[in-house]
Amino acid sequence: MQAELIFTGTELLLGEVLNTHAQYLGQRLSALGIEVARHTTIGDQWDRLAGILRRALDRSALVITTGGLGPTTDDLTKETAAGVLGLGMVLDQPSLEQIKEFMARRGMVMPESMARQACFPAGAKILPNPRGTAPGALLEHNGKILALLPGPPGELRAMFEQFLEPYLAGLSDRGIVARSRLLKVTGISESVVQQRIGDLGGQTNPGIAYLAKPGEVHVRISARHADPAQADRMVAGLLEKVRHRLSGFIFGMDDEVLEEVVGRLLTESGLTLALAESCTGGLIAARLTAVAGSSEYFLGGVVAYHNRIKEQVLGVPAEVLAAYGAVSRETAVAMSEGVRRLSGADFGLGVTGIAGPGGGSTGKPVGLVYIALAAADGTCCREFHFPGRRQAIRQGAANTGLNMIRLRLLAQ
Repeated sequence: MQAELIFTGTELLLGEVLNTHAQYLGQRLSALGIEVARHTTIGDQWDRLAGILRRALDRSALVITTGGLGPTTDDLTKETAAGVLGLGMVLDQPSLEQIKEFMARRGMVMPESMARQACFPAGAKILPNPRGTAPGALLEHNGKILALLPGPPGELRAMFEQFLEPYLAGLSDRGIVARSRLLKVTGISESVVQQRIGDLGGQTNPGIAYLAKPGEVHVRISARHADPAQADRMVAGLLEKVRHRLSGFIFGMDDEVLEEVVGRLLTESGLTLALAESCTGGLIAARLTAVAGSSEYFLGGVVAYHNRIKEQVLGVPAEVLAAYGAVSRETAVAMSEGVRRLSGADFGLGVTGIAGPGGGSTGKPVGLVYIALAAADGTCCREFHFPGRRQAIRQGAANTGLNMIRLRLLAQ
């Protein structure tokens, strides 16, 4: 089965909003054995949408649209689809009641304009919206399937996973199924990762693909087979070989992120952490506190951007700053020990460096970062040179700092 995806919204077309739907739907459909043959993005121009819908339905067995299901007069995806299929629009009373109840739970009266969200092409199966007021629709017409999903990502994902995905999984002609697992690696470059596992596979079945990110490398292991269980076995077999080759560098799998792994290790050990950040500007603290429950192990942080804050708040000696500079091993050590002393945490992490684009020199180039980790039994500090521009350097330093904590906790 081949599918086409049509994304509506001028904000997507102009790049004002990142189209995360393409990645999400592509992955979910591939896992179901449905091949995505084409993506089309169109602005809020419904005459053009009609032509695109006609051509998509001629070419593909499954067409999915996103957006244009809201209450305003320019939300016309359902009306356009009805016109293309030669169907009338009808009011679905249960959907109307659900919209009224949704608004009432928030202490609001449903505006009359929202009633149009309960109107659908005749014969459509309603796809309830667990997160919002705009239901979706599923149409089976002349052997083709047309699914209309909302635009907001949270609403689209909830509707797809609860209602559309089970329907698609029950189709008999889905074809080859794709399965994959994602290994997340840090502390090693993409080129070295490839040297270690390149002989295990590439664009084969099962295969290996690589994605380098600041401070980490993602290794995707995938397989395709008509039998889902066999595809899973193929992935598992190659995954075990890759895990063995990259032992010691893997910090997580699939949706895991480094800050969650660090948080889990801190929780399990009953230890606490405080941060002293300069070039990362609070980036590490933001990532740690994005994890629910982080107050159990993260005590706080100081963004010591100016030398005066390093000296007056963290207690970095003025003579250290004068002799070695803000970006130095000595300053990083003093920052980590200072924030540990200030907070009473078990660990203190200090980060100082040159994120650029200016500020570098021959002796201290852009990308130079010192990261120190202080504990009761001593302080360790390492020097790093991160490639890329400002944000890549900051992200690389944040990832590396978190990984230093991870490795220290694993060595406990």
